[in-house]
Amino acid sequence: MKDRADRLAEAWSDLVATARRTVTDGLVVGTSGNVSCRIKDLVLVTPSGVPYDRLGPGDTTAVDLEGRQIIGTLRPTSELPMHLAVYRTTTATAVVHTHAPCATAVSTLVPELPPVHYMTAALGGPVRVAPYALYGSDELAAHMLAALRDRTGCLLQNHGTLTYGDSLGQALDRTAQLEWMCRVWLTASSVPGHTPSLLSAEQLDAAADRLKGYGPQG
Repeated sequence: MKDRADRLAEAWSDLVATARRTVTDGLVVGTSGNVSCRIKDLVLVTPSGVPYDRLGPGDTTAVDLEGRQIIGTLRPTSELPMHLAVYRTTTATAVVHTHAPCATAVSTLVPELPPVHYMTAALGGPVRVAPYALYGSDELAAHMLAALRDRTGCLLQNHGTLTYGDSLGQALDRTAQLEWMCRVWLTASSVPGHTPSLLSAEQLDAAADRLKGYGPQG
């Protein structure tokens, strides 16, 4: 029991640190956005309407995969349907949702982020935009799942981003990469008289193969 309690405490600490990073990195404002991580059938998630710098060890909030609250008294994020949908349909152990400004701007302009950089391959291919639906709704969760097919991140129209990964660090990094690519495309496409060059499917496939060997090995 103590090992489980220690693991939950460590996971909550990592989750809060990740949520605070979304603020300091300019990916959210105030209490917008949310973060979660999965430990077996338990989902730790940021609570609704509480500034991340006020969260402490005693504020641990967790639900089961049906959304029933198991730990804590604070109300889980209103975007819980999106988080649970990801965990029910993928092998993800972490989800990050933000209102990143460049990504949100792109979500209002195109149905898919044009592949302006090879890091597109790191998210599984060109990033789709999920059609708009009311925040916190099952409809939004369904749109998100469709946009995530064969991808690890998507844009939410007139709303923001959602990425997932095998760890909180990986999910957050994917969010940062997505926001950066959106900023690159917005910058390049704003130059009068010029159209950004885009990568082909073959070029993205080659980048995906190369990225498989990226980083520390063994």
